Amino acid sequence: MPLNAAQKRNLRGQAHHLKPFVTVADKGLSEAVIAEIERALNDHELIKVKLRADREARKAWAKSIASQCKAELIQAIGQVACFYRKHPEKPVIDPGK
Repeated sequence: MPLNAAQKRNLRGQAHHLKPFVTVADKGLSEAVIAEIERALNDHELIKVKLRADREARKAWAKSIASQCKAELIQAIGQVACFYRKHPEKPVIDPGK
């Protein structure tokens, strides 16, 4: 379910105080990193990921994470990207209307 602009704005506000759960660095998006991001999305729904690379690699990683994890990219500023995926059984975070 794609989010509209108001929902993304609401989620950005909720994510503001969060610290990055996962850091992607030199080795890139390995299976272990994707598994850790999946676990964090299942546990928290809304997460931040630190992407340590040049601008083009960060963009590619953010798109790849969103597609592989079936998550919505909420925001990417500098080296931090924010992702949201609603929990299928017991959602905790309300993205709004």
